[in-house]
Order: sequence, then structure tokens, then C-alpha cells
Amino acid sequence: MTDRTLHYDLFEDALGSAVSVARGGRLAGLAHHATRELSDEYRARFWPLAVFDPDAEPLPAVRAQLAEYLAGRRRDFDLPLDLTGAGTEFQRLCWKELLRIPFGETRSYGELAQRIGRPAAVRAVGQANHNNPIGVIVPCHRVIGADGSLTGYGGGLPMKRALLELEGVLPPLLPGARL
Repeated sequence: MTDRTLHYDLFEDALGSAVSVARGGRLAGLAHHATRELSDEYRARFWPLAVFDPDAEPLPAVRAQLAEYLAGRRRDFDLPLDLTGAGTEFQRLCWKELLRIPFGETRSYGELAQRIGRPAAVRAVGQANHNNPIGVIVPCHRVIGADGSLTGYGGGLPMKRALLELEGVLPPLLPGARL
């Protein structure tokens, strides 16, 4: 095994089909709407030089902690993360700042840009969020528009809304209401 070897686990949770990706016992990726075969696009987007080993033992704590979070019994994740294999230095800086947003709170893209010392980089912060390889756990869903609106999310706006409802940031939609 080289340090380029990644292990993945496909599973179902309350949000649907998911895949977690680990390297050296650390979580390197989490995405929903995964297929039974890890897509070439997902691999190329985050880990173009990685070798995937589907037979290795996944990180069982990912499933367990995610299930607790989605059931409303967990506010913080306690998982070792590996953000070194994906993204640029700027993106990793943004992702680390995302980890500082507490459960039940939101920040705007502009606030994130201010917090990392790059106030003019609002669009770049948005792009970094778009490229976040560890959805939900690195909480890019907690970033909203300056006017409080829900803006893009890799899992789709209904999933973003559901996560923010779970955290008590947004009231549940009335039955039949649309985004």
C-alpha cells in the first residue's frame, strides 16, 4: 500500500446513497448520491492520482457518527480528517475555516472570506466550498448568501435545507412548499 491508496465504503443513510473515502485511517472524502461503483468523475475531481482499494476496512466511525448526527443526537464530529490530498492551499484554508462554524450557525461567503484574511475572495471561497471533498462533516452547508438565502450546494438545495433544518437554523418547510 502506498500513501496514494484510498479505501472507500458505499452505504445508505438518511440522506441516501453515500461514499466515504479514507487514507491511512483518516477521512478524506464523503459524498452523497454515490453510485455502487465509485464514479470516475468523483475520483478525478478529488484524487486524480489515487489508487482505490474497495476491499480494505473502511472507517466504521464515519457511518456511526453520521447516523447520530442525522438522528439529531450528535452536534460535532470526532473523526480524523485528511484534507491534504485534495484541493489547493487556498481551498484547504477555506475548508479549515468551515470546521470552525458551530452546529446551528451559518456564515456568509463574505464572512468566510474576511475570516481567512482574503475579503475580496468571496467568489473563490464559494468555489472552494463547491470543491469540498468531505460534505456534511466539513460543513459547507452552513454557508449561505449575504442576504440569508440558500445558495449552491453539491448535494442540492433540498439537502442543504434539510441539514440546516436539522441544525435548527431554518424552520421546516410546510407540506407541499417548494424551495
